[in-house]
Amino acid sequence: MKRTTILFVLLFAVTCVFAQKGKVTSALSFKETGKLDKAVASIEEAIDASNPKTEGSISWPRTWEVRGEIYQAVFQTKDENFKKLNSDPLTVAYESYMKALTLDDKDKFSKSVKIKLTLLISDLTNQAVAAFNEENYEKALKSFEQVIGIEQTPVFKADDPTAVDTVIIFNAGLAAFNAQNYDKAIQYYKEAAKYKYSGARTYQLISSSYLLKKDTIGALNTLKEGLIEYPSNGTILVEVINIYLNANKVDEALKYLDIAIQQDPKNASYFFAKGTLFDKLQKTDEATESYLKAIEYKEDYFDAYYNLGALYYNKGVKQIDVANAIPSNQPEKYEEEKNKADLEFKKAVPYMEKAHVVNPTDKFTMESLKTLYYRLKMLDKHAEIVEKMKNL
Repeated sequence: MKRTTILFVLLFAVTCVFAQKGKVTSALSFKETGKLDKAVASIEEAIDASNPKTEGSISWPRTWEVRGEIYQAVFQTKDENFKKLNSDPLTVAYESYMKALTLDDKDKFSKSVKIKLTLLISDLTNQAVAAFNEENYEKALKSFEQVIGIEQTPVFKADDPTAVDTVIIFNAGLAAFNAQNYDKAIQYYKEAAKYKYSGARTYQLISSSYLLKKDTIGALNTLKEGLIEYPSNGTILVEVINIYLNANKVDEALKYLDIAIQQDPKNASYFFAKGTLFDKLQKTDEATESYLKAIEYKEDYFDAYYNLGALYYNKGVKQIDVANAIPSNQPEKYEEEKNKADLEFKKAVPYMEKAHVVNPTDKFTMESLKTLYYRLKMLDKHAEIVEKMKNL
C-alpha cells in the first residue's frame, strides 16, 4: 500500500507538471491563431507564482521563451485592442527571453532563444528610433540598453567575443544625453570613443555632458584626451580655448590659441580671440595687431572692427582722465593731454565707421559714433547718425 501511495503521489506530481506545461502549449497555440488576449492569459497563468501547481512550468525555460514570443507578438500586432494588453510588451519579451537563458542550464533552448532575441533586436531598435524621433528619450535609452544587454549575452558572444555594436552604444549615449542623464551619456560615449566611433565628435559630446554636470575638469580632461587622438581637430581646440576663456585662464587659452593658429594660420576667429585676450591683459599693441590680422583674413569682420574702435575709444577715455587730473593753473598742459585723447578718438572713428557699414543697425556702434562725432566736433556726421538712430 505504501508503494502504491508513493507511486500515486509521483504520478499526480508528474501529471500536474504536464498540465502546467500544457498551459504553455495552449498559450503558444492561441498566439499562433491570433488570439493574443487568450495567449497572454494562458501564459501568465502558467507563471503564476501564487499557484503551487505552476512550479514545473515556472522553472521550465520553454515557458519563458513562449512568453517572450507572445509579448513580442503583442508589440507587432496591428489590432489596437491587443496592443492594450501591455504598455511595454518588448520589455516583457526581453525579460522573458533572458529568464529562459538563465534557466537553461542544459543548453537545450539557447539556439531557439537566440533566434528570437535576434528578431527582438530589430523590434527594440525600431522602437528606440521611433521613441527618439518622438522625443521620448527615456524610452529610447531603455530600448537601446536592452539591445546592448542582448548582444552581451553568452549566446551572442559565443560567435564573436570581440564583436561590439558601436552604433547602438553611441545611440544609447545620444538618447541618454537628450534625456539629461549625463552620467549614462558619458558612460556610453566613452565606450564608443574606445572604438573611435564618430571620431572627434564623440569627445566633444563627452565634454558637453561633463559641462552640463558642472564638471569643468572632466570636460577639459576629455578634450585633451581627444586632442591626443585627433591633434589636428580645430573644433576640439576651440572648445579647450573656450573653457580656459570662461575660467579666465588667459595664459592657458593663449597657449592653445597659438597651437590653433599654427594649424590654421588664416583663421580670422583665432586672431580675434587672441585680440580679446590681449585686450583683457591690457596689452593694447598686441591686441591691435591681432584684430588687424583678423580683419586681414575676413574683411567684413564686424566684431574685430568694433573691438578695434572700442580699444582706441577706451584709450581716449583714459587719456581724458589724465587731462582732467591736471591742475586748473596749468591750462597749456591740460590742452596737451586733452589733444592726446582726441588723437585716440580719431583713431577709433574709421573702425567704428567700418563696423557700422558691416552692421548698420547695431545700436552700440551708432551710440559710439554719435559720441565720437560730438567729441571731435564732426557736427554734420553727428547730425546724420542721430537721424539714423531716430529711424531705427
